[in-house]
Amino acid sequence: MGRGLGASLFRIYMSKNNVSRVKFMLSNRYFHSFRQAENWVLDKDPFLPSLDIPKREFSTSLVGLVGKFRNYGDINVRTFSSVVENGDDDDDNEGEDSGMPGLRIVKGKNIVDIVKGVDYDGVNENKVEDGVGGFKENSMYGLRDVESQQGSDKEKKDIVDFVRRNDFDGVHVDFDEDGVDGFKENGMCDSTVVESDCESDDVGNDRTVGRKQVAFGDPVELYQELRNNENRAKLKRSDWEIVQEVFNYFSKSGWAANQSLAIYIGRSFFPTAVLKFRSFFINRCSADVAEHVISLGPSDAAVKFLFPIFVEFCIEEFPNEIKQFRSMIQSADLTQPHTWFPFARAMKRKIIYHCGPTNSGKTYNALQRFMEAKKGIYCSPLRLLAMEVFDKVNAQGVYCSLHTGQEKKFVPFSNHVACTVEMVSTEELYDVAVIDEIQMMSDRYRGYAWTRALLGLKADEIHLCGDPTVLNIVRKICSDTGDELDEHHYGRFKPLVVEAKTLLGDLRNVRSGDCVVAFSRREIFEVKMAIEKHTSHRCCVIYGALPPETRRQQANLFNDQDNEFDVLVASDAVGMGLNLNIRRVVFYSLSKYNGDKIVPVPPSQVKQIAGRAGRRGSRYPDGLTTTLHLDDLDYLIQCLKEPFEEVKKVGLFPFFEQVELFAGQFPSVTFCQLLEKFGENCRLDGSYFLCRHDHIKKVANMLEKVQGLSLEDRFNFCFAPVNVRDPKAMYHLLRFASFYSRNVPVSIAMGIPKGSARNDAELLDLETKHQVLSMYLWLSHHFKEETFPYVKKAEEMAVDVADLLGKSLVNACWKPESRQAKKPMPQEKEEGYQRPRSLIKLHEKKRQDKSLLSDNSSQVAV
Repeated sequence: MGRGLGASLFRIYMSKNNVSRVKFMLSNRYFHSFRQAENWVLDKDPFLPSLDIPKREFSTSLVGLVGKFRNYGDINVRTFSSVVENGDDDDDNEGEDSGMPGLRIVKGKNIVDIVKGVDYDGVNENKVEDGVGGFKENSMYGLRDVESQQGSDKEKKDIVDFVRRNDFDGVHVDFDEDGVDGFKENGMCDSTVVESDCESDDVGNDRTVGRKQVAFGDPVELYQELRNNENRAKLKRSDWEIVQEVFNYFSKSGWAANQSLAIYIGRSFFPTAVLKFRSFFINRCSADVAEHVISLGPSDAAVKFLFPIFVEFCIEEFPNEIKQFRSMIQSADLTQPHTWFPFARAMKRKIIYHCGPTNSGKTYNALQRFMEAKKGIYCSPLRLLAMEVFDKVNAQGVYCSLHTGQEKKFVPFSNHVACTVEMVSTEELYDVAVIDEIQMMSDRYRGYAWTRALLGLKADEIHLCGDPTVLNIVRKICSDTGDELDEHHYGRFKPLVVEAKTLLGDLRNVRSGDCVVAFSRREIFEVKMAIEKHTSHRCCVIYGALPPETRRQQANLFNDQDNEFDVLVASDAVGMGLNLNIRRVVFYSLSKYNGDKIVPVPPSQVKQIAGRAGRRGSRYPDGLTTTLHLDDLDYLIQCLKEPFEEVKKVGLFPFFEQVELFAGQFPSVTFCQLLEKFGENCRLDGSYFLCRHDHIKKVANMLEKVQGLSLEDRFNFCFAPVNVRDPKAMYHLLRFASFYSRNVPVSIAMGIPKGSARNDAELLDLETKHQVLSMYLWLSHHFKEETFPYVKKAEEMAVDVADLLGKSLVNACWKPESRQAKKPMPQEKEEGYQRPRSLIKLHEKKRQDKSLLSDNSSQVAV
């Protein structure tokens, strides 16, 4: 008989009992997987049934395969290696030592005898119910695909014909002389029989193999092994300390916390889940698993090994927490905001981006198209600018209405409206829409309003006016929405020149037409006082806390050439919304307080403010800019030279309906806590960020003491225009909410002074009064009109206060004060408890002190 693979296979198939394909596979270690074997066999003989085997690689080593049999009690098979049968002369030693610790050779065992123990032929009664070699879920293959027909002579004949037809009994020159991988000519494997003893010394010898199986094992199987194991591994104290360190490292892993979000384990719940998983692991881990974890130590490799098991543990142990967090995440989903406006998506909109710096004519061209349209809307960043467009458009014969948070003016027969961007309607259909200062999409507080207008406006043409900072992200948004984008680029009409000669720190070098820019109210008034004291110039003042009417009055006063007010002192509020005849912009400083700390003014804001000099139509030919101090000049030049910084993300904030849906997950938390949880758990696309809402949470926290407000009422009250740092304004907002909650008509309950302010405290009081009146008007447009019945009176009072503020600024010559109430100095308390004294005793003590003082004075005189 020939020697080689063919001879080996033929002898196996010619055994006494019927032979299945499992025997064929078990006797051959040359094939790497059953899937490869199946493809090879089916190519040779297509009549054989298909092997339904999972597509995963595994070793067909006899030790590895038989190791799978050990998991099933119904199949009584020990680990083995094949040796020659009795009578053969290749191996005469019974029980010969194999040369490996824990292994010995057993005589008289061959593969066929072992396979007989598994009922492939229908003879053995001890077969598994699910099938021989059924291997359940974690096995390599199933019974139905590998079991031969019981007692089938036809199958025996077919297999023998198959072997002969493929010439398996010839000599294969490609293989070893003694067979493939140690197969002898009788078809038996030349490896030793592995017989696992239960003694502790044999377990120690298998640890290396066990750790390898653990490292590359299926996480599901490892978890089930831990779940079924009730015997805790016996380790040294030092080993348990290493395990503790591994789990501490796991709990602090940012990678694991981020990956846990995929199975809806939130960051707040992640430490608790890790703690319970650690307790489970320590009480259930086997020696092999524990030793593998110890060998990895507190490292990223240990985290990646434990994480799949942790996932299985969480899915089984925390189904309710996962379901709750999943519902919460879905209700706080802010991804794909362009899908929030289906009617706008159904339109084929055309976006025209007017891109350029200040004083380049971009807004002018957009407004020309706005006035030519049959129906249009202009979205302004400020009330002041909306009022200016309202006046200009109506003056040119185009009927236009005004709609801001505090004011609504309806012009009969008007098809155009000028509004603030927060008040834009996404329900109306327009021919042309203009969104001014589109770069404000990236504003950390108000950016959501510009994003909402761009995504939701139902207009055939939308004109965007702004600098190039958001151009790329607008392109991306247009690709998401399917809108057509047309770009128009502009340059400045008049060049902006930096004066190398600064004011040298001396305000006496100020000239007519200058605008001195400071970034705090205190600095503004200090500059005004210094200029008017040391020069013959008179100053106008503009800053953000002033009403729009007062700012317009101050701007007109500065632009008028027939008066003595030829210098403007302003804050960054001068950067947009006003047309001013400025010759030179002088920066008093280039740092400002951002609410947390003193920071340099951003370059984009420096460009915006400096660009107000030398505007088109101004009597000054060129725009000039410089600084008060020489030290700031380099930073000014650097800011003007820098290209516009590209914006990567734009702002978003949820609608009330989204907040209401999220509130259903937390019915018992306060509105302030609800906003915090929403901010922590909301999901955003890479192009968006959640706008800061600290001021909203402060108002929400104050309104918690007001009972009877619905969730929608609280949401609307929190967006009221109020300075959260002004305690008087916050008090009036609280009072308005209290009246509204009791369904009582909300009164103004505030008096108006008869004259202008005589000091800074009275000026601050006027500013607060106008803010309260503005807040009352805003609330009247967002709530029931009958609840705020004094709208007309509030409008009249607001006009009077604005006039008083204008007169007060003209005559202002005092040192500014802080808006916040000063806190009294803390008094040192005497130690111990002091019983309160009566008024009579206090009066007697004062009399005694006076008499004692008079006696001492008389003694001194003597």
